[in-house]
Amino acid sequence: KATVSVLNWSFLLRETATMGSDGMPKGEKTGTMMQLLMGAGGIYACFMYYGVLQEDVFKFRGGEEKEKFTYIWFLQMLEAIANVGVAFAYLSYTGFTPGIPHELFSLTGFTQVSAKYCTNAALAQGVSFPVATLAKSGKMIPVMMGSLLLGGATYTLREYVQVLAIVLGTAIVSMGSGKSKGSTESSYFGLFFLFLSLTCDGLTGGVQKRLKKKTSEKGIELKPYDFMFWTNLYMVCVATVFAFFFSEVFAGLAYIMKYPEVMQLIIRFSICSALGQSFIFYTIAIFDPLVCSTVTTTRKIFSVIFSVLFKGNPLQPVGWFGLAVACGGIMADIAGKTSENKKPDQKGGMPTLRRLPSNPRPAPLRRAT
Repeated sequence: KATVSVLNWSFLLRETATMGSDGMPKGEKTGTMMQLLMGAGGIYACFMYYGVLQEDVFKFRGGEEKEKFTYIWFLQMLEAIANVGVAFAYLSYTGFTPGIPHELFSLTGFTQVSAKYCTNAALAQGVSFPVATLAKSGKMIPVMMGSLLLGGATYTLREYVQVLAIVLGTAIVSMGSGKSKGSTESSYFGLFFLFLSLTCDGLTGGVQKRLKKKTSEKGIELKPYDFMFWTNLYMVCVATVFAFFFSEVFAGLAYIMKYPEVMQLIIRFSICSALGQSFIFYTIAIFDPLVCSTVTTTRKIFSVIFSVLFKGNPLQPVGWFGLAVACGGIMADIAGKTSENKKPDQKGGMPTLRRLPSNPRPAPLRRAT
């Protein structure tokens, strides 16, 4: 999903959002209620409609042959182009940041577009939108598994319970969706794509940690739209290469020319993605990234409920139970981040106390008398 990569950026920008160029903390961000309503309203409107359009694209069946849209790399290319266009327009006004570590941006662009491809491939294979959205909400799972396998990481019982609730809840929703045998077999293949998508999310997190470290060492202050522009630019490059390799460009163009309904869906889909990311960065710039994370995460829950009620994804009673379990795990994750944000003394919390500069000036020596 588009929100996944942007949320990765928001946590990467958390320190630069709270620290000044001199290493001292900036003033606490306290935007107005109107600004919060504007940012949250824009995120909800854009990405809820984005989810509706995304689902409609992969549910579309054209003509008497009931042709499906299967040109996923082509779709990723068009979406990323729209994001690049919006970010380029903004940076043309504010200016580009020099010294960008392009090798790491290209790598994170590759992992992010691969994650988005796998998510869309899961939808194309018959995985329902609610299952895909809930599964992607558990993107901390590959990060946790990798940290445990590589060593040096510890997690609280609460964190294990949160992850378990999301996994079990998503599995119950998948089993309680009431699919036929044939569609269930396709969904199993789709679930494999979701696993690959989560794996790519885990790789993205690792690359972005390296990116943060490198820019910090070089003293480069990246603006939010730097992330949006350069990451999506490399996503365009990767998606274009794969789209040509799998002969999707001309085939995809022929499909949307044959079925203009899909063309309209994709255009609106891409515009919603670009505007939604802009509203996310607007919210990050005014409020703490945790506020933005809370808004986007709760938006996913409402998107899932909307899809169940109005987009032909009915759930059996056991499926509603699974949805409640998964949403409980998601909300517990939000509550945990909020408590950490309020307790800077705990490990992993954000420091709010005054921090010394990296090169503090030594105190002057007193002359002996």
